[in-house]
Amino acid sequence: MQYAFGDYLLDIERIELSKAGAPVAVEPQVFEILAYLVRNQDRVVGSDELLDAIWKRRAVSPSALTSRINAARHAIGDTGAGQHLIKTVPRRGYRFTGGATAISAPRPPASGALHQEVLYCTSGNAVRIAYAKVGSGPPIVKTGNWLNHLEYDWESPVWSHLLRWLATGRQLIRYDARGNGLSDWDVQDLSFDAFVRDLESVVDATALDRFALFGASQGCAFSIAYAVKHPKRVSKLVLYGGFARGRRLRGTPVDVEQAEALTTLMRTGWGQQNPAFRQVFTSLFIPGATMEQMDWFNELQRKTTSPENAVRIRLVSDYMNVVDLLPLVTVPTLVLHCHDDAVQPFEEGRFLAANIPGARLVGLEGRNHLILATDPGWSKFQEEIGAFLAS
Repeated sequence: MQYAFGDYLLDIERIELSKAGAPVAVEPQVFEILAYLVRNQDRVVGSDELLDAIWKRRAVSPSALTSRINAARHAIGDTGAGQHLIKTVPRRGYRFTGGATAISAPRPPASGALHQEVLYCTSGNAVRIAYAKVGSGPPIVKTGNWLNHLEYDWESPVWSHLLRWLATGRQLIRYDARGNGLSDWDVQDLSFDAFVRDLESVVDATALDRFALFGASQGCAFSIAYAVKHPKRVSKLVLYGGFARGRRLRGTPVDVEQAEALTTLMRTGWGQQNPAFRQVFTSLFIPGATMEQMDWFNELQRKTTSPENAVRIRLVSDYMNVVDLLPLVTVPTLVLHCHDDAVQPFEEGRFLAANIPGARLVGLEGRNHLILATDPGWSKFQEEIGAFLAS
């Protein structure tokens, strides 16, 4: 079922909110609240009813509901002062007043177009993990990394070329790890082991017997841990822009100071509308990007996680260490790394390839940590991975 109001379309089954055809990033609980209010727009929905419907009798503070209502208003262009679409009824609850129209007819995808299906599974401690399937053919699983949003990435000029290429002639499965994107944000356990469990949960939910595994940046370490733990399920391992040792473990005192400075920037400026603080990270990750791509990446950072989670996830990355696992990798491995990567030095890619038995290292021209379609190494990236997966 879909609901249309103004320029917005709320797709209940696909868990999608869009405005004038463009996806609107929204956190899972916020989407659920908005969907619940829209479905019950003919009446006032009490606060206790919402808490019971969304949090399933878990103990949460009233402020948690208030913050989610505010986020729902923000997602559809409403405000607490205006209350044009979501009205607060004092001492009673909330009511959606946007006049949403139910649409039962399905939307067929364009002929030949790739359309991803967003689903949910449960990881440790009942954490809901959003994952997507798209394309057909031999399966390839992309591990979660810093940072992801299934819907926003799919349309982003920073990620879309890579994702659509991976899904061409293959079935691409990817997910938002806990704490970001469409997966649960409000989680207690944000640790390396928890992120590996998220990957395991997604693979189990898709019932894949054997598949290629693709890791980028931080996701390389999770991919390595999974491949060591489940070698019979991984047919090929592709690692791009990865590292075995976090910045605070491998770096000089100056590197550690810089890491601490970046963490401070996250705490103080991550959630602000002004992208000045997030631009620091954008300039590191994609220094060769266009202004449009930088704007998308600035927004990705703000929409995909909270300032608190950004810090917690960053610390997991800074203290990550899978050095002891490298000699235990037994699956065929391809390591790709840009020579002038501004986030993870080329030496980290060389270190991975030198310590994983039989791994092959491919150096790419370029300085962007996230490879773009305009990068000089993009063609070689496609050729090397395509040949490796087909061998």
